[in-house]
Amino acid sequence: MAEARRILDLLWFPEAAERKRGRRPGLSVARVVETGIAVADAEGLDAVSMRRVATELGVVPMTLYTYVPDKATLLELMLDRVYLAMPRAELPDRPWRERLAAIAEENRALVAGHPWVAGLPANRPPLGPGLMAKYEHELRAFDGCGLDDLAIDSALTFLIGYVQSAARTAADVRAAAERSHETDWEWWAERGPIFEVVFDQHTYPTATRVGAAAGAAHGAAYDPDHAYAFGLQRVLDGLGVLIESEGRPEERR
Repeated sequence: MAEARRILDLLWFPEAAERKRGRRPGLSVARVVETGIAVADAEGLDAVSMRRVATELGVVPMTLYTYVPDKATLLELMLDRVYLAMPRAELPDRPWRERLAAIAEENRALVAGHPWVAGLPANRPPLGPGLMAKYEHELRAFDGCGLDDLAIDSALTFLIGYVQSAARTAADVRAAAERSHETDWEWWAERGPIFEVVFDQHTYPTATRVGAAAGAAHGAAYDPDHAYAFGLQRVLDGLGVLIESEGRPEERR
């Protein structure tokens, strides 16, 4: 109970929590959290540790523990901080599909800017002001759809789950390109002629036809932006079926 209370105090009242334990000049919970975010953005979650953050701040690790009790709490604070900083579009006067597409794009931009976010478990989110502002904003995107509260929460989870999956794949594509120092076009230009020698088009006629069409359209075997846009429309189509079948007609728009 005491540990949970301290975490919630750090999420909601960080300055008060600092006063209870004394201050070090120039250091604060906010600065510790921002440093953790900077490390994660640059090098990923595996690089984040209390020792590493302390090193970046120029203090010994024990000093850090007077502000944040452990790495798990630091990650909660980092996630809530990026949630709080998310830009949020004005939604009320737009059709429901546009509102949900805007929510999806906000979450896609979040993961693009902070790829480590998608690697954190979703079942125990940080119960801080950032999460609550994000959740309230996203739930309001369903206003007027006529769904009950449980359906709204499930639909939102479904939407964001898709976005995070697509964003992780896009991040993997970018990381592969950075590691190999070559674009997808360069990768295929090198391997394509060799592949054609061993590939039998008569054995794989469907793959030949569809692969050629996709390659011509995207300039590669896979286009993350196209995959995201296509998948999002299918997600919205599915939610449209839910709204039509379970929503109250007088509230839909």
